[in-house]
Amino acid sequence: MKHWKGISAIVLVVVLTLTASYWSNLQRLYMAVTLYDEDKIVENFRSMYTRFNAKTIPASSQPFAFPTAPGTLPDTFALEGQSLRLNDFLQDSGTTGLMVIKDGVTRVENYYLGETATTQHISFSMGKSFVSALFGMALAEGKIASIEDAVTDYVPELRGSGYDGVRIKDVLQMSSGVGFNEDYGDFNSDINRFSRAIALGTSLDAFTASLHRERAPGTYNHYVSIDTQVLGMVLDRVLDVSLTEYLQRRIWEPLGMQDEAYWLADDNGMELALGGLNVTLRDYAKFGWLYANGGRWQGQQLVPQQWVTDSVTPDAPHLMPGADNPLSSSPYGYGYQWWIPTDADDEFMAQGIYHQFIYIDPDQQLVIVKLSANHRFNDKSHQWRKKHLALFRAIGLHYQS
Repeated sequence: MKHWKGISAIVLVVVLTLTASYWSNLQRLYMAVTLYDEDKIVENFRSMYTRFNAKTIPASSQPFAFPTAPGTLPDTFALEGQSLRLNDFLQDSGTTGLMVIKDGVTRVENYYLGETATTQHISFSMGKSFVSALFGMALAEGKIASIEDAVTDYVPELRGSGYDGVRIKDVLQMSSGVGFNEDYGDFNSDINRFSRAIALGTSLDAFTASLHRERAPGTYNHYVSIDTQVLGMVLDRVLDVSLTEYLQRRIWEPLGMQDEAYWLADDNGMELALGGLNVTLRDYAKFGWLYANGGRWQGQQLVPQQWVTDSVTPDAPHLMPGADNPLSSSPYGYGYQWWIPTDADDEFMAQGIYHQFIYIDPDQQLVIVKLSANHRFNDKSHQWRKKHLALFRAIGLHYQS
């Protein structure tokens, strides 16, 4: 009996020791597995940086606030002949924040479900558009010779992977040819495997190097979030500072970002370039306003104007918007980490899963930011994407009248 008690005590000590050693990983894994649960999603989306590794981006030393002239929202908007009540849709889609900037003035700044002006909300793939801006800046500085170069010219660790020899431009345009299942509703999809790998401390670089080619690069538009991680790896290799420091220096400080932000990172300190930013509603809007004005901010050209133009201009058949495009997996067009809606004039968007949007209409000088935590995101019967675009266009029309 004493012998078994002794063994039990040893086992208990071992279990407690292992639990203590891996407690952080277990917490992260639990959040990753339950991230989109109905009873947890709202709080999860505004607290991810407290559970995962995160780097801090300090607020600007000279914070900027848009002037304010409170306006209204339309009561309804239309989709395919159906009239939808705006407030009902905001509730149905789990909206946590909505901001409208028109002609450089804040007309709407609303918060829901406990969100506040100083709440940092996960960007998901809206963060990809920030990475695109950094890439354009680094290219202009000569840190990257050309987007015609292969990513493996800068990240040799990817030789032998699906990214071996792939042009930077094809990676920018989500046309790398790498196979990847981005279905968030599939527990075993590549993107969900990736989320669990991060929770368990797996290197982002190692996960990226494990992927394989599915198609010839530059021939088919297939959304692969890891493509953006590759862009982050290129930047990491050519910059003399981290991505976080570069973002703070080149965007956060000059744009007068009012709040600190957080960038999720792996256990090696590599940023989650594909979508790990945690930013307040009003600071997302400043980034949108920068792009609404061709990369200029208060008279200073921060992002090269040609880069902004190229970023939102599809330049090959597989990148063109249209529901019947056989060379694309999406009805939207694609640029350098920016989405171009169907039937767009000059509109473009940054988008993140579960309905994060920065909608930009430059000729109308309009920016709309919508943050959400919609647990029904994967229910395609709601036509979420079409409804959001109809909503944004209705708000634009509302402010033209």
